[in-house]
Amino acid sequence: MTQARRGGRGGVAKPGAPALPKAALPTARTIAIQVLARVAATDAYLNVVLDSVLDELPPKDPRDAALATELAYGATRRQLTLDFAISTHADRKLDAMEDRVLAALRIGAYQLFFTRIPKHAAVADTVEALRQVGLGRASGFVNAILRKLSPLESAPLPPSSDEAALLAVKESHPEWLVRRWLRQFGPERARAMLAADNEAPALAIRANTAKVTRDELLSQLTEVGVMARAASRSPVGLILESPGRVEDLYGYAEGLWQVQDEAAQLVGVFAQVPASARVLDACAAPGGKACHLAQSNEVLAIDLHGHKLRKIDAEARRLGVRARLRLEACDASKPLPDSFGEFDAVLIDAPCSGLGTLRRHPELRYRRQEKDLASLTHLQREILEHCQRVVKPGGLLVYAVCSTDPVEGADQIEMFLRSHPDFTSEPPVGLGHLPTWQGHLRTLPGPEGFDGFFAARLRKLY
Repeated sequence: MTQARRGGRGGVAKPGAPALPKAALPTARTIAIQVLARVAATDAYLNVVLDSVLDELPPKDPRDAALATELAYGATRRQLTLDFAISTHADRKLDAMEDRVLAALRIGAYQLFFTRIPKHAAVADTVEALRQVGLGRASGFVNAILRKLSPLESAPLPPSSDEAALLAVKESHPEWLVRRWLRQFGPERARAMLAADNEAPALAIRANTAKVTRDELLSQLTEVGVMARAASRSPVGLILESPGRVEDLYGYAEGLWQVQDEAAQLVGVFAQVPASARVLDACAAPGGKACHLAQSNEVLAIDLHGHKLRKIDAEARRLGVRARLRLEACDASKPLPDSFGEFDAVLIDAPCSGLGTLRRHPELRYRRQEKDLASLTHLQREILEHCQRVVKPGGLLVYAVCSTDPVEGADQIEMFLRSHPDFTSEPPVGLGHLPTWQGHLRTLPGPEGFDGFFAARLRKLY
C-alpha cells in the first residue's frame, strides 16, 4: 500500500487551486485541462480528481469522457517528455506558467506526439478549450507553441551520451529513479519497466470465490458479451478488455468480483492462509486483500485512518463477506491493543513508495524523491516489529509492498530475519507457477502486464 493511500492529504487543495467553471457543454479537452490543473494544485491522485471532475462536469457524449481520461493520463505519463518539447519553444519557465496554461500545452503536445488525432484539430481544439476555461488571454501563447511543435514527427530529445539522462526524458521518469533501476535490474529490464509504466493497464478483477469460481465467472461474462480472459498467473483473476464503466458491468452489483490488479491478487494467493485461520490485516485500506481473505477467513482489518474503513465496509457488504470482517481504526506502527489477542496469520500490506504502481498512478513518479525511501523503510520496520508480536507460535507473517525497490522488499525482510531468529522464510507449497525471487513473490512492470509487488511469507517457529 502506498504512503499516499495511507496518510496523504487526498483531495485537500493548496491555495490557488483552480475553481471549476460550470461549462454548459464541457469537452474532453476542457475536462482534461481542469483535471491536470487540479492535480498540480493538490496532493490528490489523478484517478480521484478525474472522477470528481467528471461528476462536476459530465460530458454529453460518453466518448468525451473516454478521451478526457486518455488525455489526462497520457499527458501525465509523458509529462517530462512533453515538458522538454514545450520548453524548447517557450520564452518563460514552465513552473512560472498558470496551471491551466501548462496543462493545455501538455495536453496539446500529447495529442501531437502520442495520438492519431489530426494535428490541426489537436492544436485548434486545445486552444479553444483554453478559452472555454476562461483563459482566452493565453490562447495566442499556447497556439504559437503548439504550432511550432506540430511539424515534428516525434517529441524532441536532448542530445546526450548519458543513457540515464536520455531515458529520463524519453520515458518520462525522474533521473534518480532511472539510474536506480539501471543499477538494480540492468539496462534491458529497466528499459522494459520504464516503457511499461507508460502503457495504460488493462482492468483486472478477482472472482469472489465465496459466490462463484473464476471459470464460472468467465463463462457468465462471456455470455453477456463482456470480453474477458483468464489472468496469466492468478487462479482467481480475469482480465477485461474495453470494459466501460465498472459499476455497470455484469456481476458488480451482485458482488461476484472485485477490481484488483493481478499482482495484488497474487499476494493473497502466495500467502496461502489456511481457511480456518484468524487473520489480522494490519494496513487494510483500500481493502482488496482484506476482502480476499474474508472470503474464507475471520479477519480483523485495521487502518490508521478510520474514514478509509468506510470504503472497505461498503465493498465487503457488496461482496457478501462483511460478517467475517471486523473493522478497527488503529495505527500499526504503534503497539497493538492487548484486546486484539494473537492471530494465526498477519498480513502487512505496508505503506511504501508505490514505485510498482506508476502506470496506474503516474503522478507519483514526479512526487517521489529518493530520500523518501529512508523514512518509509523506517516506518515499515516499526510496523513489522509491532505486528510480529501478535503472531501465534506456528503462525504466518506475510509482508507485502507495491514497490519495485529491494530496500522496501527483500532487504527489509533480510534485516527482519536477522533480528528475529524465531521467524523463517517459508514459501507456499504447490504454487511454483507464481513469479518468485529468492523464495519471495516478486513481480515487475514489463511485458508481463503486472504492477510491481513484493511479498514474503514467514513462519513463526516458537
